[in-house]
Amino acid sequence: MIQWLSGLSLTGIVLAVLGSMLLAALAGYALKSWERRRARRRDEETEWSSSQESYLVGSMLGLLALLLAFSFSMALGRYEERRHLVTQEANAIGTAYLRSQLLDEPHRTRLSVLLVQYTDNRIALAAAPSDQTERLLSRNDRLLTDIWSAVVAARDSALARGISTPLLMTFNEVIDLDTERKVARTVRMPAEVLLFLYGFLVLTAAVLGYVLEERRSRLGAGVLFLLLSLYVSIIADLNRPISGNIRESQEPMKMLRRSLAAQPPAAFDQFRTGEAGAR
Repeated sequence: MIQWLSGLSLTGIVLAVLGSMLLAALAGYALKSWERRRARRRDEETEWSSSQESYLVGSMLGLLALLLAFSFSMALGRYEERRHLVTQEANAIGTAYLRSQLLDEPHRTRLSVLLVQYTDNRIALAAAPSDQTERLLSRNDRLLTDIWSAVVAARDSALARGISTPLLMTFNEVIDLDTERKVARTVRMPAEVLLFLYGFLVLTAAVLGYVLEERRSRLGAGVLFLLLSLYVSIIADLNRPISGNIRESQEPMKMLRRSLAAQPPAAFDQFRTGEAGAR
């Protein structure tokens, strides 16, 4: 069931959940009609039963609200974590770029170019369709290997400048954040939670179909089913970090890319060049 729902589009999820709830409500209504035909109840017994049913419906709707809030909070928390990691990665790459400017040539230019290429690839990877993800991931891993190889080659220059430890720590953070973002984009809500939510929605719809008798009440229940289906589709969208429509903003990475474009390695030589000319 979870695999089937996961393969549906958001519109398909809305229709699937809404259709399931409507069918369950019709089944509940049919059961109520069958019971009425089976036996005739006294007025006072019907009044007592309706009172008990209202408590039951209120309790189920309250529990459903808690379950929906819990599911939405879980999906939104994972979305916020992915968004925060984007900012962290942009800061780490920017710091690595600035510290690379303290190295001697050709290490400075080599690392600067590699970091710019890595940033471009990360931005493209975040918005790539599923058929291009594998290719961009392969390029991402190759660039990380090239970056670390360039850091290894720049070790002597970093030691001479006294920045060996800060340089290694910064590039280690860039590599660590790559792993964290990859893991964050594969983490989903537990399938058991989604299955329980789906089952409880269907059960609640069946109870409402059994209890509600007036035509106006049934129309109101239909509107409620539609709203619940849309709400579930938002949870499902948040739970799809790669294929969903709600993705973490890449604006921090784009701001970093604009900053790198405005600050090529030569931009950091302005005072150094002036001092050399004065001498």
